[in-house]
Amino acid sequence: MVALRSTDADDPVALRDALARALDGGPALGFGMLGEAPDRVPDGTAVVIATSGSSGIPKRVALSAEALRASAEATAARIGGGRWLLALPAGYVAGLQVIVRSLLAGTHPIALQGRFSPESFAESTLAMLRPSAHASGAIPELYTSLVPAQLSTLLEASADGPVLAALRAYRAILVGGQALPEPLRDRAADLGVRLVRTYGSTETSGGCIYDGTPLDTVAVRTVDGELRIAGPMLADGYLGDGELTAKNFSRDEHGIRWYHTGDLGLVDDGTVRVHGRADNVIVSGGINISLDRVERLVRRVPGLTGAVVVGVPDERWGEASVIVAARGDALRRSEAEQLAHARDIVADELGKHARPARLILVDALDVLLSGKPDREAIRRAVAELH
Repeated sequence: MVALRSTDADDPVALRDALARALDGGPALGFGMLGEAPDRVPDGTAVVIATSGSSGIPKRVALSAEALRASAEATAARIGGGRWLLALPAGYVAGLQVIVRSLLAGTHPIALQGRFSPESFAESTLAMLRPSAHASGAIPELYTSLVPAQLSTLLEASADGPVLAALRAYRAILVGGQALPEPLRDRAADLGVRLVRTYGSTETSGGCIYDGTPLDTVAVRTVDGELRIAGPMLADGYLGDGELTAKNFSRDEHGIRWYHTGDLGLVDDGTVRVHGRADNVIVSGGINISLDRVERLVRRVPGLTGAVVVGVPDERWGEASVIVAARGDALRRSEAEQLAHARDIVADELGKHARPARLILVDALDVLLSGKPDREAIRRAVAELH
């Protein structure tokens, strides 16, 4: 057994040193460990991350040093290594992996000062480009990880020269945590910003599928329509919850260990296509509707690229979908026009039965500390309004 030390991840420099010790068999680090936390965890554990994602169900994911290293090494093999900007909370796996990748590259990550903003992003990035910031005087390749909401904020501010220059300075900007809306991806491409769409979870030590292609050490297959992932970066399981571990991890007839993602999708000639959560489905008029698929289509509508689609009870159909978007994102068109556009797109792709029933504009969407939409809070708020 190894000692477990809770940390708040506020100081990236101290965290880098503590994480280096954890990867080398030292005390394991615990993030977000609310309530009773054990003093010791199984040998080999480097990090325990308490996460509920957007579902509201708490989990304590135990990650080994081997898994974290395997993930970072596979990323470097795919996109290269260099210096990383830490723009996400280090207590979440995407932020934590920025530090792990930096350790393996022998570099120190640069953390944003204060809250995330286009100004702080540009200032931190441009500071990394100065030769005086590097001992050798040579400027390494730059990388960072963002969630779509952060990318959207930066693209909206890209008319500011320093912000666009900062975005273009990165060899790769990993974008994950949720689906990347097509308008954002297209806008970035038009501006010469190099994005890499990532798919993964805390249970896979972060992103393990890049632009639809699994990393070299990753295997993906589907079972009854659900995506399952195998590879050396899988978590050991859930601390103190053997039942949930057995439910979400299994071994096949060859002894290979697979993580059950809970996501529907398919593998088409080596390319992984994610359709959405298996449990994020409503039954409307007796027909199953994936809210994730509806949301991806809705986000094609100008002004709704950051929208969230949730399900609510409906007297006629049993359940219906509702679009929730930040009022500040609305463009010149009326709410009715935006809803009509969204309904037409969804009807064309999925059928009339899948059309959202309403569009609700709010001052701001509830988000988790990771930057992802807090879907449970949004769903509760809509249910109260409904």
